[in-house]
Amino acid sequence: MLPRFQHVLVPLDFSGKNHSALEAAFEMAKVNSAKVTLLHVIERLDEAVEVPETASFYDRLQQRADAELERHAQRFVESNIPVDYKVRLGKRVVEIVRYIGDHNVDLVVLSSHPINPEQPGKSLSTISYQVSVLSPCPVLLMK
Repeated sequence: MLPRFQHVLVPLDFSGKNHSALEAAFEMAKVNSAKVTLLHVIERLDEAVEVPETASFYDRLQQRADAELERHAQRFVESNIPVDYKVRLGKRVVEIVRYIGDHNVDLVVLSSHPINPEQPGKSLSTISYQVSVLSPCPVLLMK
């Protein structure tokens, strides 16, 4: 039987809630002999508001994101799981969904937060919800 998933994408925002998504992606990659891509999207300001100083600001964010992604990738490397990491600039949902389509991703493992049953409508605007609806491939939401 062929592995079900060959390319697992893990969008990260570097918060503590990413731990469960990284753990799940690690296990899915081991079981399926899959490649993993760790993705961080730096949210850009609207172009109309940007000034020349923002270039150095984005460069610093890029460097910090690269270092953090490399740190998270180390566990995969040590276990001989193919791993890559990417930083994109733009709107988070748009860039995540674009990456999925452009790179033959067949599973997204994404952190999510618990939904307040008293106000479930507030969860409709979260990045995890939007990606789960817009993604052309399966999405595993980790809470």
